[in-house]
Amino acid sequence: MSNFFNIDNGLFTVLGKICDIMIISIIWILLCIPIITIGPANTALYYATVKVIRRDRGYLTREFFRSFKLNFKRGAIIGVILTAFTFFLGFDLLWAWSGMNIVENSSMLFGVFLALTIMLICVSIYIYPLLSRFDMTVRQLIKASLFMSIRHLPSTVVMFIITAASVIGIYFVHILIFIIPAGTTFLISLLMERIFKKYMPESEGPGEETGVDEWYLE
Repeated sequence: MSNFFNIDNGLFTVLGKICDIMIISIIWILLCIPIITIGPANTALYYATVKVIRRDRGYLTREFFRSFKLNFKRGAIIGVILTAFTFFLGFDLLWAWSGMNIVENSSMLFGVFLALTIMLICVSIYIYPLLSRFDMTVRQLIKASLFMSIRHLPSTVVMFIITAASVIGIYFVHILIFIIPAGTTFLISLLMERIFKKYMPESEGPGEETGVDEWYLE
């Protein structure tokens, strides 16, 4: 019975992870409200989820805001660009759909806009995790995201399905918004981290010798 109340008990560990997921999801929601901070918030969400919730390194809010501040400028630029394209393509999709039986070639245009939208989502899935981990310019991040989404297509498809299912879940069960952001990020990171390891430089030695906590190589 005493083992049940042990803080190292598996049940308490799982409950602690769930609480962390809810906390970081709520913080993410609040920081996305100003719109311009969506990029830095997405970047910090991935960084804190992987480092703290998955790897048990550091403190949740400290690591979140550390990444948020560090990547604010590039994250904000990327967020504004992707948000603008999202609204643009969303409007085009609605226009093409509404005119499918009226305007000539609207069906073909709908297909084109749909393909571009899927591509945009795939780039969005990769770009914020990349920003949280690698030091690249905005242009390099966009190119790398597009390259990886095509190079690792099977994983991209799975992550796309996870993202789509999460959006649908929130649409039908609104309260899930308080757990799905970090929960989805957690699931995506299981695939994303495997991909990232292929692009990581090999460790020069144990963390104790280099003085660097290379948690991302675990």
